[in-house]
Amino acid sequence: MSCKKDVGFVNYGDYPHNIGQIMASSCSVPGCHNGKSYQAAGGFNLESWQAMFSGTSSGSAVIPYSSKFSSMCYYINTYPELGLQNSPTMPLNKKPLSYEDVKLIKDWIDAGAPDIKGNVMWADNPFRKKLYAVNQGCDVVTVFDSQTQLPMRYIDVGTKTSSDTPHMVRVSPDGKYWYVIFINNNIMQKFRCSDDSYVGSIPLTPAAAGTGAGDAMDWNTFVISNDSKRAYCVSWTASGKVVAVDLENRKLLHYLGGQYYPHGIVLNATNDEFYVASQTGNFITKIDTGFSNTTPISLDNGPLNYNSSLDPHDLVLSPNNNDVFITCQKTNEVRVFNIPSTLVTATISTGVYPQEIIYSDAADCYFITCTYDSTTFSNSMGLVSRINANGYAVTNVKVGFQPHGIAVDDSKKLIYVASRNLLSNGPAPHHTSQCLGRNGFINFIDLFSFTVLPKRYEVSVDPYFIYTRP
Repeated sequence: MSCKKDVGFVNYGDYPHNIGQIMASSCSVPGCHNGKSYQAAGGFNLESWQAMFSGTSSGSAVIPYSSKFSSMCYYINTYPELGLQNSPTMPLNKKPLSYEDVKLIKDWIDAGAPDIKGNVMWADNPFRKKLYAVNQGCDVVTVFDSQTQLPMRYIDVGTKTSSDTPHMVRVSPDGKYWYVIFINNNIMQKFRCSDDSYVGSIPLTPAAAGTGAGDAMDWNTFVISNDSKRAYCVSWTASGKVVAVDLENRKLLHYLGGQYYPHGIVLNATNDEFYVASQTGNFITKIDTGFSNTTPISLDNGPLNYNSSLDPHDLVLSPNNNDVFITCQKTNEVRVFNIPSTLVTATISTGVYPQEIIYSDAADCYFITCTYDSTTFSNSMGLVSRINANGYAVTNVKVGFQPHGIAVDDSKKLIYVASRNLLSNGPAPHHTSQCLGRNGFINFIDLFSFTVLPKRYEVSVDPYFIYTRP
């Protein structure tokens, strides 16, 4: 009697067998992307499926479900019909991968890039802490994993074949849903945070709701109520609109016109009033959430000015709920508006062209992106100003190129800064973009030392706003 030995498959680093064969023979080889030499190859280790998702020196080269935003595909592709091609072609100085192998890898990534057991990276925890960034130039939202800070998903947003231009994304206070609004569309879109799947759209005008005229566009900012049931949205035009929507039932509730270039918006602590900045002027407007009363309030304690003067951009409520901190992009300052007295009680100088402002509970500080500061630091374009909540002392740090969006992750002691990188003299992107324009970056600041970390992750075109999932 004789015994026959079964021939089993070789485990290629937990890749699916056909993908693992390509990796082992062409990619994870000595002098290239294996465990010993990957640091000299862009920091990209392809020796195993798990190592592949440790990212590269510029971020994530493989994005599950999205080969079109997986830069690895650009470098292995020599076939125009399979999408973008970047140089140098990989494997370096060797015969390019066949059409079949490139397509196999792209199809695998579009199916989630699962391992040999079918596991998809970052799909194991519906309560995963994440961050969301809109890419204005590409109609996508980049999703970051809070644990690794790596881009983990790219989610297509908008409904048009031409650019919808997503401008702001926010997560509901309960952490269940994220929402995005657009410059070139009259809707808000709703997505689940658990798996980033699309839920539906919410009309922001009567026309979008199918009930008549009322086109607005240029939806720039919004805020969500503490109970996660309502949102208040702002259309930034000379005859601007402010609306309230029911997030649960996806309905338009209130529609108010006649606002002068409204932009930043913040709710008070009891959520019965909100304040909207007039970005071309010197005032904010108080509006009750029933939309029955509007009260313009000067920020220089004088007459209202509808010409460019202070140009308030963004607003945030203080932790004691008594003050609103307002960035004024024309005068390079933050003004502190006291709600009980209805007066400006402090004026704080910042870097040039202050934009977004956030508050960190852990640091007890405010952080402001100053997009066009080229004088405070040499060879720079933009900085972040820190305002200590106790005494209003200001410190500046040079970070990124044209920084705009900013988010804080108190649990990780990190500040995320979205660098738009629109100008040709900014940092050269590592790879070509799927969309017209230059890729931007996410930079990181240590929350407590207020120093910029050496890592910088590349994302798609014009990362404008970024927000943390609670």
